[in-house]
Amino acid sequence: MTKRNAVFPADRHALYEAHGYSAAIASGDLLFVSGQVGSRADGSPEPDFPTQVRLAFANLEATLAAAGCTLDDIVDVTTFHTNPEKQFGDIMAVKAEKFPRPPYPNWTAVGVTWLAGFDFEIKVIARIPGKP
Repeated sequence: MTKRNAVFPADRHALYEAHGYSAAIASGDLLFVSGQVGSRADGSPEPDFPTQVRLAFANLEATLAAAGCTLDDIVDVTTFHTNPEKQFGDIMAVKAEKFPRPPYPNWTAVGVTWLAGFDFEIKVIARIPGKP
C-alpha cells in the first residue's frame, strides 16, 4: 500500500485544526489538495469576492509549495461556486492570470448552495516533480 503523507503550508490556517483535515495528501507521485478557500489566517472568509478568489489561489499555491509543486504541476482542478453566473467573470480573470497558456489543466466547475460562509473553493490534483 502506498503511504499517505499529510502536507501543510508554512502558515497553517486555523480551518485545518478547526475541522480536522489536511491541506493536502501526498501519495506516490500525486498530491491531492483539499478544497482551498479565500480564508484569512483566522479561518474567516474574505468578504470581497474577487479578493476571496485571489486568496484561495494564494492558499492553494502555498499548499502546493509545501509539497515542492507549483501551478504548472496541476493536472486536475475542481472549483465550487455559490453563484456561478454572477461570479464567472471574476473567476475567469484570475484563472487567466494563473494559467496564462496551454496546456491548461482539466477543469470542472460545480455550482453549490453552501460553502461554510465562502463563495469559492478550489481543489486540485498535482503531480509531484521528481517522484517516481
